[in-house]
Amino acid sequence: MLLYIHIPFCDSKCFYCAFNSYTDKFHLKQEYMKALKLQLKTELNNYVKKHNKQIETVFIGGGTPSCIKHHEYKEVFEIFKPYLIEGAEITTEANPNSASYEWLENMYNYGVTRVSFGVQSFNNDKLKFLGRSHNNKSALKAIQNANSIGFNGINCDIIYGVQGDTLESMKEDFKQAFELPITHLSAYSLTIEEGTKFFDRSSVKIDDEELSYEIFDYINEHGFKQYEISNFAKEKKYESKHNYGYWEHKEYLGIGAGAVGYVDNQRYYPIKSIEEYIKNPFNMEYEPISQEDIKTEKILLGFRCSNGVELSLFTQDELEKVEHLVQEDKVLIQNNRIYNKNFLLSDELALYILG
Repeated sequence: MLLYIHIPFCDSKCFYCAFNSYTDKFHLKQEYMKALKLQLKTELNNYVKKHNKQIETVFIGGGTPSCIKHHEYKEVFEIFKPYLIEGAEITTEANPNSASYEWLENMYNYGVTRVSFGVQSFNNDKLKFLGRSHNNKSALKAIQNANSIGFNGINCDIIYGVQGDTLESMKEDFKQAFELPITHLSAYSLTIEEGTKFFDRSSVKIDDEELSYEIFDYINEHGFKQYEISNFAKEKKYESKHNYGYWEHKEYLGIGAGAVGYVDNQRYYPIKSIEEYIKNPFNMEYEPISQEDIKTEKILLGFRCSNGVELSLFTQDELEKVEHLVQEDKVLIQNNRIYNKNFLLSDELALYILG
């Protein structure tokens, strides 16, 4: 089982961000963390302890986890540590402007093994355009600090497909990243979502599939192997185990306002409002997930990453379509699993087989 912990506070709201996060509710931080710890204790007892399970990975995301002072996390770690498998991967997201050396060092001492920095770009003009609150110097310093502290894994997020992006301009970002002691790179294409400042400005996004292929080739050429549509790792051991858990359709606890969980073939959705969550962290909506939906999700997610899909999931009619894709050199079959050769075509391949 996986554990996700959501921190819904941010220093500033990026223009493309649709996550459940707030910049004007810092006065609720302490009350929020109390409610979060109450939910965490209860759900670990109900879903993990009672069923004699263990937590394989932990991911602290947001929002901006580094907006919360390190000492507020001490009890959170004390609560979940007894349930961890040995050598569990524990990741925290962090923003360069708030992840001080002290914060990173204390999180490392609590047990965090991996830190993911929302850098997005090393170009100050692009950072300003995206509404980011840090600059390139703070990004460089944060990554170097994490390395000197001793983190086993350091991820750097980069966004592409933004107005003005070219292969040459993106190479500058990636060159800078490659010079840093990172072990993992996430390269995301900008998405425009409802409720963001960019929503009514479609011109800010570039839809250029060729640029995606060129960027992927460039990253692979520099020693980072693509293992999912947006994720690249220097070595197998640096791939995100937590993300793999989602792609493998493992159960996960979602702790915090708006943090989705998945247990007993149903998803649950805690209320998004911080104020309402503080009043009652167990106010949730539940959605049963049918076996057909589970199958579809396993295929869609399996095609998006190097994990692949079990052949036993497919019907005879679907296997005939799989065989056609093999003949077209779109997919590969090994050890009773089907592997996608082109992650950018993952949705199309899945829909072709299931359609």
